[in-house]
Amino acid sequence: MRYGKAVARVIVMAAAAAAAAAAASAGAQVARFENFRYDGRAQERVAVKAGEYRNPILSGYYPDPSVTRVGDDYYLVNSSFAHFPGLPVFRSRDLVNWVQIGNAIDRPDQLDFTGRRVSQAVFAPDISYHDGTFYIVNTCVECGGNFVITARNPAGPWSKPNWLPFEGIDPSIYWEGDRAWIVNNRAPNETPRYDGHRAIWVQEYDWRTGKMVGDSTQLINGGVDIATKPVWIEGPHILKKDGRYYLTAAEGGTGDNHSQVVFRSDALRGPFVPYAGNPILTQRNLPADRAHPVTSAGHATLVQTQKGDWWATFLATRPYADGLYNIGRETFLLPVTWRGGWPHILEQGRPIPFAVARPDLPVDPRPALPTSGDFGYVDRFSGDRLAMQWIGIRTPKQSFYSVAKGTLTLHPGARFGDLNGVPSFVGRRQQHHIATVSATMRYVPARDGARAGLAAVQNDRSLLLFGVTRVSGRPVVALWTRDTADTDTLVATAPVDPRQPVTLTIRADGGTMGFDYTAAGRTRTLKADLDTRFLSTQRATGFVGTVIGPFTES
Repeated sequence: MRYGKAVARVIVMAAAAAAAAAAASAGAQVARFENFRYDGRAQERVAVKAGEYRNPILSGYYPDPSVTRVGDDYYLVNSSFAHFPGLPVFRSRDLVNWVQIGNAIDRPDQLDFTGRRVSQAVFAPDISYHDGTFYIVNTCVECGGNFVITARNPAGPWSKPNWLPFEGIDPSIYWEGDRAWIVNNRAPNETPRYDGHRAIWVQEYDWRTGKMVGDSTQLINGGVDIATKPVWIEGPHILKKDGRYYLTAAEGGTGDNHSQVVFRSDALRGPFVPYAGNPILTQRNLPADRAHPVTSAGHATLVQTQKGDWWATFLATRPYADGLYNIGRETFLLPVTWRGGWPHILEQGRPIPFAVARPDLPVDPRPALPTSGDFGYVDRFSGDRLAMQWIGIRTPKQSFYSVAKGTLTLHPGARFGDLNGVPSFVGRRQQHHIATVSATMRYVPARDGARAGLAAVQNDRSLLLFGVTRVSGRPVVALWTRDTADTDTLVATAPVDPRQPVTLTIRADGGTMGFDYTAAGRTRTLKADLDTRFLSTQRATGFVGTVIGPFTES
């Protein structure tokens, strides 16, 4: 009997030792990060005079802006595709200085992005307000279709989606009195005549029951002139001024041919007549070799101030060369003038200005976390949760990170490229072509192939990874790239002792990046002047911008 107890005791001790070893191994796979630093500088050196503001007003990956006014406050929301949390919501009182107040999609029970590529999911939201409630109407591409979410407070929480029964994208709500209509891009009421042939439709929305009612009416077929085969009429908005209805929409696709056009009617359901001076905003006719070009302008929303002035937010891009930009589509602001009963944003042939006279509104102080011009910040991971500016890829089913005592801890998740999984990655938008990003990490890889560090991600097939790993049993700092591919290419390695903290630094300058690491008090460069044009939208394709932040993979 005593012998049996001894054996049992040994077995228990062995099991405990094995469990401890497993726990130690698992613990080694945890990556810890401190002091995430970002410092960015615009490539254009612009003198902004007193009484002027700087374009873009939201630098970096903040496309498809929709803006609304409630009293003296303005609210703006952007597309976020398959990033989570999604649909960032901003507030301003002067249309220039914006502060993010929330993310409208911030709970896994709202939308599931499983299986979605980064440039799928939530496109082109529209924000509006009626009778004490905020509305966002949106499309989840290949994950449910069109929907409405609501909130009493624009900072959230926002409701679960109320799904709508029509196809298409880019819905927006037009309010008139106590009634509402939804206008959006749908298929035309005929066999499409060419690729990109779409139409704009309107239908009444019963906001009390959350249902579409009555007939749908096609308002625009193809675009301004269907004989010219205009493509991708989208992002429609309706407003009423001086007894007439105006329908503004983007036309020409989201590339260099992007534009904003306008139509007018005496009745909500048309007929709508296009403006002879269309487009009212575009950059497509300017010389391609101009200095510091702004391109792809369109997808505008018009808003009237409490003083009666009109302004437009819209998206545009700032290539660093040859139509290449890594930081995504950005939010710009310009005044709107009305002449001859039509709105004008920018005369054709005129470049979008970087410095513009401010709106006639009380000036907000520059926020602690600016969104425009040159700026930097440090996230020391104070508190017990990430700041709302951090985003990941796809909807997490369970948490893969924690924040405590100034440390972000990541547990391994799915590998990049697994569309049914969520990578253990959180990042912040690269908001300048010229930027330095760094973080200090503590990570000891427990096996060959395990890795952690900083990732710069355009999408699952276009990214780079810079961090600590183990190769043939030896710890090294390494750099990998993935250029429209499903596998990584190892670029460079160097020995490192990961038992001490390692600081990783990425230096971006247009289409190149440099990679430094600091260990044991000494800074070295692993790779200088890496060609990172594979992180550009032109090469990677899609609708997003580069997001940089900590990652770990088992």
